[in-house]
Amino acid sequence: MLAGLTTMRLGGLAGEYEVARTPEHLVALIREADAASKPVLVMGGGSNLVVGDQGFEGLVVRVATSRLDVHGEDVTVDAGVEWDTVVETSLDAGLAGLEPLSGIPGSTGGTPVQNVGAYGALTSELLRHLTVYDRVTGTVERWAPDRCGFGSHRQSVFKHTDRYVVLDVTFRLTRSTRSGPIRYAGLAERLGIVPGATAPSTEVREAVLALRRERGMILDADDHDTWSVGSFFINPVLASVPDTARDCPRYPDPGGTKLSAAWLIDHAGFPRGYGRDRGRGAVALSSKHTLAVTNRGTATTAEVMEFAAHIRDGVERRFGIRLGPECDLVNCKFGWSAPETLDSASA
Repeated sequence: MLAGLTTMRLGGLAGEYEVARTPEHLVALIREADAASKPVLVMGGGSNLVVGDQGFEGLVVRVATSRLDVHGEDVTVDAGVEWDTVVETSLDAGLAGLEPLSGIPGSTGGTPVQNVGAYGALTSELLRHLTVYDRVTGTVERWAPDRCGFGSHRQSVFKHTDRYVVLDVTFRLTRSTRSGPIRYAGLAERLGIVPGATAPSTEVREAVLALRRERGMILDADDHDTWSVGSFFINPVLASVPDTARDCPRYPDPGGTKLSAAWLIDHAGFPRGYGRDRGRGAVALSSKHTLAVTNRGTATTAEVMEFAAHIRDGVERRFGIRLGPECDLVNCKFGWSAPETLDSASA
């Protein structure tokens, strides 16, 4: 069952299942499946993935590659390495930069796909280069960051396409025991510093982990608030903000103005914990975070998608703004406007 491979603990059976332990093996498995016109689902940690109850009829490949090399200020990591291990290892090596990204679940291959960001740090700002397998050309290539289509948080050319498979990622960090300037006000407050100041990198990591734990964003098998994909909905970016949402927190974005999806959900009448008294209560918003749609232990994917559509439609009725999914949807068709395909290197 694919449910055992995703953080939301949902998904039916795989037609075939393989574990790739080297980049060469990963490429070979995909090439062989493509030559046979067999559908392929490439999985990392399953932290950003929702799979339908019917599962996946083709080949599911779990990426379990494991290289993690530190050379000077460069850290090169295979796609299958657990992300938080990378953060911890870099700090142990005296390298700063990744500490605001502590505690994010999933594997390293998903970080450029999602342009993962948190507490003022973005993958795109730390990336030196990455290695990509192009399923169309059949070639393995080294890409510079400017080829990845990074524009804002959660955007890249890898999203909503299965053409590319990330094989490894190299980060350029800073040899220091102190962080860069802390730009996120809540983190600065937790550290007892003013925004823009620095702090010991290890203290930043501990503060970030504490904040994520309080919001149910650290995986815990005993806490159903963490049985999720993190942020189910993406913060919408609009060319113009409707008057109905004039009080919504907003942030500049290359595409226009980014609004807080969490605020929109809450002010549309869906507070934290909403859903526990709805239906059989198998799906609900996290009691800690309105962006997290959670499996309370016995949910089906169909129930999750119905619930998510209910939230989406309520926000649209209230504000005239249609939220889209942050996560990757596989065999979960229920009317999202975004393509329902798997990113090639899912977190």
